[in-house]
Amino acid sequence: MKKKVYVLGLGLIGASLCRSIKNSEITLYGWDHQAETRKIALDVQLVDQIVSLDEAPAMDVIILAVPVRSTLHYLHELARLPLKKSVIVTDTGSTKNEVMTLAKTLPFTFIGGHPMAGSHKSGVKAGNPNLFEEAYYILTPPEGIDVEPLMALLEPTRAKFVVIEPESHDEIVGVLSHLPHIVASGLVSMSDQLAGKYPRATQLAAGGFRDITRIASSDPQMWTDILLTNRSILLELISNWQNQMADIRESLVAEDQPAIYEFFSQAKQFRDHLPAKDHGVIPAFYDLYVDIPDIAGAIAKVMTVLSEVEISIINLKIQETREDIFGVLELSFKNQQDLEKGRQLIEAEKFNCHKRS
Repeated sequence: MKKKVYVLGLGLIGASLCRSIKNSEITLYGWDHQAETRKIALDVQLVDQIVSLDEAPAMDVIILAVPVRSTLHYLHELARLPLKKSVIVTDTGSTKNEVMTLAKTLPFTFIGGHPMAGSHKSGVKAGNPNLFEEAYYILTPPEGIDVEPLMALLEPTRAKFVVIEPESHDEIVGVLSHLPHIVASGLVSMSDQLAGKYPRATQLAAGGFRDITRIASSDPQMWTDILLTNRSILLELISNWQNQMADIRESLVAEDQPAIYEFFSQAKQFRDHLPAKDHGVIPAFYDLYVDIPDIAGAIAKVMTVLSEVEISIINLKIQETREDIFGVLELSFKNQQDLEKGRQLIEAEKFNCHKRS
């Protein structure tokens, strides 16, 4: 008999998982709280059937592809249902400690999961079967639970599976993802206030500032859930961050040039040795910047070169922050391979391209 797999939540992650794992050996069921998403999922055959939570007792695997606090809610609901003794329940949330603490009280097998992948786009239409390729997929199973059956189901994602303790996971992603999102959002808030005083500040905030604060363009509800479910770790991390900022402030007050230099030098050394090609906690952005001279048809020429070889562009934007040229065309690609191929084609047409490292 076919294995029955149930995916609750058909946004970017849930839809991408469906597209990755759907095959003739499983019957794929789905559900989303938005009626329009449910309709789209059926129309595009993302899943075989749309069913409510009442059908969960018939399932062999249940994947909760929803925000963390929604995961907690669904786990309580599932605990009230007569699920199969052999059922495996997993999630895709960005924090694991609170979920795994609840898992200890559940009458079924729960394996925490966190696919470290994302996209510029969201929603069911953004589902991409290649979203998880070469990305780290964290699993946090309870002690003694075999993760092989779940990994076998998720193998078509072509992700790199890592088993880790939930406390370690939350501390790692707290430093590498959650705190950076807080800092980025704080910087954007400061620039918003600055724009009230200097209207041109918004225009000048393009380029590097826009890049380092890009992660602030994230779902507010999702990040509210993440902060609240990783609260204790983030409170400590924020205190440590404030201490570091206090130290650099004191160095600045004292005009301590060696201390300031060392602050930047240590950061540069560590940053320069970070892996350049691996997928990390924060989704990578594959952006290429093309200098566009003030010549009629220049942008059209760039886009034609890419379209002729069917290279897809996720997003494009014209930056007008330089005086010597008309603008900089910012192109966002799906992956590094498309970026490099696109760069070669565009440079062959005598355009100057550059990336930010």
